[in-house]
Amino acid sequence: MGLCHGKPTQSPKLEGKEEEDEGDEYEEEEEEEEERNPKIPDPDALPRSKPSIPFYIPSPLPGSYKSSPANPSATSTPLRILKRPFPPPSPAKHIRALLARRRGAVKPNAAAAAAAAAPASAIPEGEEAGLGLDKCFGFSRQLFAMYELGEEVGRGHFGYTCAAKPKKKGELQVEEVAIKMTTVIAIEDVRREVRILSSLTGHQNLVRFYDAYEDEENVYVVMELCKGGELLDRILSRGGKYSEEDAKVVMAQILSVVAFCHLHGVVHRDLKPENFLFTSKDETSTLKAIDFGLSDFVKPDERLNDIVGSAYYVAPEVLHRSYGTEADMWSIGVIAYILLCGSRPFWARTESGIFRAVLKAEPSFEEAPWPSLSAEAKDFVKRLLNKDYRKRMTASQALSHPWIRNSREVKIPLDIIVYRMMRAYICSSSLRKAALRALAKTLTVSQLSYLRDQFGLLGPNKSGFISIQNLKTAFLKSSTETMKDSGVLDFVNMVSSLHYRRLDFEEFVASAISVYQMEALETWEQHAHRAYEFFDRDGNRPIMIEELASELGLSPSVPVHVVLKDWIKHSDGKLSLLGFIKLLHGVSSRSIPKA
Repeated sequence: MGLCHGKPTQSPKLEGKEEEDEGDEYEEEEEEEEERNPKIPDPDALPRSKPSIPFYIPSPLPGSYKSSPANPSATSTPLRILKRPFPPPSPAKHIRALLARRRGAVKPNAAAAAAAAAPASAIPEGEEAGLGLDKCFGFSRQLFAMYELGEEVGRGHFGYTCAAKPKKKGELQVEEVAIKMTTVIAIEDVRREVRILSSLTGHQNLVRFYDAYEDEENVYVVMELCKGGELLDRILSRGGKYSEEDAKVVMAQILSVVAFCHLHGVVHRDLKPENFLFTSKDETSTLKAIDFGLSDFVKPDERLNDIVGSAYYVAPEVLHRSYGTEADMWSIGVIAYILLCGSRPFWARTESGIFRAVLKAEPSFEEAPWPSLSAEAKDFVKRLLNKDYRKRMTASQALSHPWIRNSREVKIPLDIIVYRMMRAYICSSSLRKAALRALAKTLTVSQLSYLRDQFGLLGPNKSGFISIQNLKTAFLKSSTETMKDSGVLDFVNMVSSLHYRRLDFEEFVASAISVYQMEALETWEQHAHRAYEFFDRDGNRPIMIEELASELGLSPSVPVHVVLKDWIKHSDGKLSLLGFIKLLHGVSSRSIPKA
């Protein structure tokens, strides 16, 4: 089940529904699903555990969220045994609906209904001419002079893929390739996919791009041919799940290529077992990421808003229309869940029901085989399937997780989140820096391993210090054209232009730590209390509310005596534990609610 690529502006209805689901309104389907699927318990009827820190409130959501998708609600979804997904609806349905919307002749819902009712035939010749879109890509038109096309090996919403052989010996160092044929209706998507594939090269787990061609009807992308089949087929051939050790091998490869993409500013947006192919039938063959048709460029501080992907793997924030590379990490969490237990973490009979489960339900870790799996495996999956995207691990962090790292040697790549955290730290007040340094002192050796790797990648000098210039130097070692297109390079240049003293490893840890990710740990409360003890001993001091407001950069319009009254202890005028934890988040005028 795929979600239509695009940026709907009015209706939350998605195209690409299952056959039993086509033509229904999103809201109507939710009501029908409530009746058809009564197994999901009422969230209000369930007992909820309360945090032992009495004042603790879940982290504030970004301003674009009306309600928190991170709040715990219903527990497990009903039975969701893994089977091959329903076949996708006719590609012609999406194309006709898209054409109608681009002309403005049919409203989105009406277009979808009309497309579902129309026969699934080819688009009449000349149909696209009225769109006024430039369909010339500038690619060579000599495909059939260069390749002899063979049998079909795959099919998607906007085209299909076939095997092919080069006609001229020596043109390529391979005997056979895969050629993906895509209709020119998805013009911008095709341009972007070719641009991404052609520049995002050099990773062993990324399908190799060779060339692109075009004619009047299609664009042809020539790629490496992977003969080992889909990851989904391999899962099914193993009885629906992998052993922990075998799952680690698969996950390490997936995380490695996704970390590579994210560092270059590319979010895949359709990660699922069907989009990973093995190079051969051999059990130890390499896994390759494919199908970048829905991929897009994204800056580290940018949010995307179009709803795309596949329903079972879509992240909550995608449904909220505000997401970045963290959405891929959710999809990887779903894949890991399936690999380990053979079931989907979120299940329903309709697409809208799946979305509701993604937003409201919690995956089950009580049913077999989870009780027999390691605590590290469960922690790994839970830290990816966190509904608050800010608390999820990045791909580099996931590679550093003990479940992956303790069983094999993995290469940890540079992580762009380090640059984001360091920028926030450098721009913070001296009081917040002191709070973060106190929190950094509570990290364990295992928790420090990822940050130690990142520090090493930044190239510290012999004295163990790095400068801000190290950030740019380290990044340029892996610079590609993709980084320019995605804006990541501009972001790194901006961070590198900040003025700050040299950092040793201890201060680097304070600058690169993510408080939100720390909150996702089961040991967060212990970390918070210990950090406050360090802060109270070394950095805490009596402070007036007005001085605290100035430290936080609050505007004069903020009623500080109301907003900050619980931040300072009445006994000695020092920052309270509540104020300390809120200070860690970098509270500002934008994040403080109006009284």
